[in-house]
This record gives sequence, structure tokens and C-alpha cells, in this order.
Amino acid sequence: MFIFNHICEIVANAFRRNPYSPIRPHHGPGTRAWGDSLSLAWLGHPGMEDVQSVEDANNSGMNLLDQSVIKKVPVPPKSVTSLMMNKDGFLGGMSVNTGEVFCSVPGRLSLLSSTSKYKVTVGEVQRRLSPPECLNASLLGGVLRRAKSKNGGRSLRERLEKIGLNLPAGRRKAANVTLLTSLVEGEAVHLARDFGYICETEFPAKAVSEYLNRQHTDPSDLHSRKNMLLATKQLCKEFTDLLAQDRTPIGNSRPSPILEPGIQSCLTHFSLITHGFGAPAICAALTALQNYLTEALKGMDKMFLNNTTTNRHTSGEGPGSKTGDKEEKHRK
Repeated sequence: MFIFNHICEIVANAFRRNPYSPIRPHHGPGTRAWGDSLSLAWLGHPGMEDVQSVEDANNSGMNLLDQSVIKKVPVPPKSVTSLMMNKDGFLGGMSVNTGEVFCSVPGRLSLLSSTSKYKVTVGEVQRRLSPPECLNASLLGGVLRRAKSKNGGRSLRERLEKIGLNLPAGRRKAANVTLLTSLVEGEAVHLARDFGYICETEFPAKAVSEYLNRQHTDPSDLHSRKNMLLATKQLCKEFTDLLAQDRTPIGNSRPSPILEPGIQSCLTHFSLITHGFGAPAICAALTALQNYLTEALKGMDKMFLNNTTTNRHTSGEGPGSKTGDKEEKHRK
């Protein structure tokens, strides 16, 4: 036991005297212990998370541009908001003429004898490539009625690059494809306008109001029903007035917004996903509803008048009653 302890003491002394032992961290002259240097390194230099966050901050502009339809150009983080379209047509640090005509597209819904052509602006193409749709080359080519070819996607991307727009190869669409996806904005607005004309001129508002009023002839309910019709009419007006203030860019128009940014962004999303058809179509349908409400109120007024006349006859105050005859003689 004494010999074993003596050997352990010799090994320990040798370890303490040899600073370059392979089982001990090496510290050159003037260096701190490993534990001290580690703690100071973490205190004196940014950690890996800090470095990563700095790199992410420096590259945030490029990361966003990689997802954007705008041609990639280095921009500082504070300039990320320049990706939004402004009055001067600057997109992602590049000057883009959003009102410039990109191409003309034949309509999909016209009869063969009266085919219309619609001008598609650079701004409209940019809207199709941006959220919420993020169309790929195949879908955008379908919207623009470009014939399918072997290098059709490449030629479309090259043409877009010339005007400052970026269409990444292999991108996936972000929204579900509907029939409205295939329409350019000009045709979608044209469809909404025609639908509005039909709702205004052909919807049988009077016939519908008469049919429904016949189901509510109880004199005790006439007053409450009239109040319901008036309240509904007022609510519809408030709703349509709001939609009428939507200032989403359509075609080559870029009206100045008048609504709060929060509600305007929601209306813009709906307009973009429907290519401008949504809000005008809803207003057209509500026009038909308003016409029905107007006719229903006219019918209610007639019912009030008829009930008043009937009550006067039954109470002996009509022209054929004794009281009525006395009043007639008195007037003579």
C-alpha cells in the first residue's frame, strides 16, 4: 500500500511539472486557463446565436427579395418596405413603370363574333406574381394566353427580368386556382360590370317583394316588419358604402387609399384573389337586394293604407256610413 501511494505521488508531481501533458489543456505563455478563456470568449465576443441574428438582419433584405417577384438587388434592412408599390412605381429598389402595357390578351368569356382584347399592364403582372396568388410560370402563361412550348417558361422569365420582375423557376402557387384565376383584371371587371347591369335592370325586385309581402299580412306584424325592412336597408347601405371606398389598384389605376390600412389590406386581399371581380360583384348583388327592399317598403305602405281604410269602414267612418253622410252634408 505504501509503494502504491508513493507511485501516485510521483505521477502527480510529474504532471504538475509538465505543462505540455497530453491530458491537460495547453496554455501558452501569457494565456489564461481554459475555463477562464472560455468564459471571457463568450462575454467578449458575440455568441453563435448573436452572430446568426446579425447575419439574418444583414441578409433579411436579400431573403425577402428571394421570395419576391422583384428582381433581386441588395437593399438594407430598412429598405425592405420599398418592395411595396408606391406612387412612383418603384418596386424592390428598381424603377418599374407599372402602367406600361405588358401585352394584350383575348377575352375568355366573349362570343366568337365579338371577341374583346384586354391590355395587361406591368403592374397587373406584378400583382399576379405577388401574394396572395404567387402564380408560377405555367399559370401566369395561362392567364396571359401564351401558347405552351418547350422553353415557354424560360422565355417568359427572361421577358419579366427585362422589366425588373423575378419569376423563380419551380415556384409553387400560394392560392387555390379558381375560374377567376384565368381572367385578366380587365375581363374580371367587365364581367362584374355586366353582372351589375343585369342585377339593376333584370332582377324581379317587385315580383319578389309582392310574393313575400303576401306571406306577412297580419296587421299586428306590419309595423315591426316595416322596421325590419328599414333596418336592413340601412345596413346594406353601410356595407356597400364601405366597399365603394376600396382603393385597390386595378389595371393601370393606382388610386390613393382613403380607408384605414388595416381594413384596406383586407379588401385588397379579396380584390387580388378575385382579380377585381369581388367587391363590384357583391355591390351588384346588394343593389338587387336594395331594390327588393325598396319595393317591399312600398308594398308595406299600401298595406298600411288598405288596413286604415278598412278600419274606417268597419268603425262607421267611411263614405257609405251614417257618420260619413253627415260629414258630407256638413261640407255642402
